[in-house]
Amino acid sequence: MSDSRADETDDERRRRGRAPDPILPGQEAPKPTVPKPVAISFWLWITTGLFLLAGPVYLLIGRQTVIDEFSRQNAEQRDPALKVDPARIVDGVDGLILNLFVGAITFALLFALFAYKAREGTRSARTVLTVLAVVLALVGLFYLAGAIFVVLGTLLAVIALILMYLPSVAGYFPKAGRELP
Repeated sequence: MSDSRADETDDERRRRGRAPDPILPGQEAPKPTVPKPVAISFWLWITTGLFLLAGPVYLLIGRQTVIDEFSRQNAEQRDPALKVDPARIVDGVDGLILNLFVGAITFALLFALFAYKAREGTRSARTVLTVLAVVLALVGLFYLAGAIFVVLGTLLAVIALILMYLPSVAGYFPKAGRELP
């Protein structure tokens, strides 16, 4: 290795597709210069997670309204075979809210984790965020009519994803080397 390459900064090594220099015990890790679009993208991913969490919170606040609406529809049902016990309606709504909370928390945590790793320049984290955004978009298609928080979260995720794929930040996410050392 030549002297000129030994004096490279981690950002310069990253642009060439190389890993940063190893950190020796007692040394402080240098902070890479995060491009502005990647920094903005990070906060958009965090906001997306918060929007997803807002959906179940909103449903929890309006829980009784949902139960009342299902109970009204159940009371109007003419076929006795299709009538549902009111206790099952309450259990169903509570189960729905719980499942939505678990899903929203899972997505929010995954977004936060991989957005953090992408902000550090990890290319695979950007790929995982791409897959998560596609899954969120597919979920958003099913809820397009009613879940405004999922739709807004999907739009934010798409914007965050576009920012991570801009040509100006391509060097921040180096391709993995194809050669063995």
